[in-house]
Amino acid sequence: MCWISNTYYVPMGDTIPVDLKTRQDKELTYYQWVPLILMFQALLFKLPNLIWKMFHSAAGISLDRVIDFAQETQCSSPEDRADAIGNLSNYVDKWLWTYQEYKHNKFVKFRATASKYFCLMCNKRGGTFLTGLFICVKFMYLINIIGQFFILNAFMGSDYNFYGFEVISAIANGDDFRESARFPRVTLCDFRIRQLNNLQTWTVQCVLPINLFNEKIFIFIWFWLVFVAFLSSYSVIKWIAFHIMHNNKVHYIKKYLKAQNQIHTAFDKKLCVQFARHYLRNDGIFLMYMISKNSTSIVVTDLIAELWKKFKERHQQANNIDENDHLGNHVDDSTLKMGEKVD
Repeated sequence: MCWISNTYYVPMGDTIPVDLKTRQDKELTYYQWVPLILMFQALLFKLPNLIWKMFHSAAGISLDRVIDFAQETQCSSPEDRADAIGNLSNYVDKWLWTYQEYKHNKFVKFRATASKYFCLMCNKRGGTFLTGLFICVKFMYLINIIGQFFILNAFMGSDYNFYGFEVISAIANGDDFRESARFPRVTLCDFRIRQLNNLQTWTVQCVLPINLFNEKIFIFIWFWLVFVAFLSSYSVIKWIAFHIMHNNKVHYIKKYLKAQNQIHTAFDKKLCVQFARHYLRNDGIFLMYMISKNSTSIVVTDLIAELWKKFKERHQQANNIDENDHLGNHVDDSTLKMGEKVD
C-alpha cells in the first residue's frame, strides 16, 4: 500500500502535521518512477546522436563507409593499400568537385560569406554542411545537459540543481548521510480502511530501502552531468573557433603535407592555402579530422597527399589553358594588325 501510494517525510523530532494539505505538500512522488526517469534521460542523451545519423548523409557522402574503408587499409598489403588509398581519394575528390558552387551571383556570395562566420549554417555547396550540422548536434548535447537539471528538479520536487553542492558541504562538515530529506529511508503513509460503514484513516511508518540506492545514483548523476557539461561546453567553443579561424584549417592541412614533404617552395605554401580553403573547405577538412579520429593519422596523411597531387595537376592544367588562350588572343591581335598594314 505504501509503495503504490505516495508517502511523505517528517523528521523524527518533528510533530506530524494534522492538516492533510501540509502532508500532501511533503509527498515524495518520484521513487516509483526512478527506472523510467533513467530511461528517459538515456533517450535524451541518445537523441542528438540519432539526429546526426539521420541527416549527415545529406552532405552527399557516407561518413560511415569512408571511415570503414579507411580502417580496412590498415590491414592490407602495401600494393592493396596504395590502390585503396587511390580509390578513396578518387571518391573524396569527386564528392568535393560535385558540390562546388556553380553559380556566382550576389546571393551565393552572401551565403558563402555568412556560412564562414555563422557556424550553424548548413550550406552543402558552400562546404559547411557537415561542420554546421556537427556544431548543431554539439549544441543539442549541451542544451540537453542543462535541460536535464531542470527536468530532474521538476520531477523530484526538490532543489536538485544545488544537490551536489549540498553533498560537498555535508562531506566537508562531516555530516551524516543516513537522514536525508531528499531520499528518506523512513517515511509516513496515510491510507483508509473500510470497517462496516465507517472509513478510518491510518498513519503508519514506511521503510523505503530503495532510497539507499536512489541517493547514490542521483549523486553520481549530478556530478556526471556537471562533468559532461564542462566537456560539452569546451567542445562547442573549440569547434566554433575552428570553424571561424580559417588559419587553423590551413595549418591542419599543411601539417600533413609537410609530413609527406609535399611543400617545397613559397608557391606551394600559397597553393596550400587555396587547397584548404577553396578545394577541401570546411567539410573536406572535417572529413579528414573524422578519419584521423576513427582510423589513424597515417591514412589521413596518404589521403591528403593524393588529393594534393590531384589538385596540383588540375591547377596546372587550368594555368596551361589560360596561357594558351592568352597566346591565341595575342596571335589573333598580331594577325589583325598585320592585315591592316597590308590593306
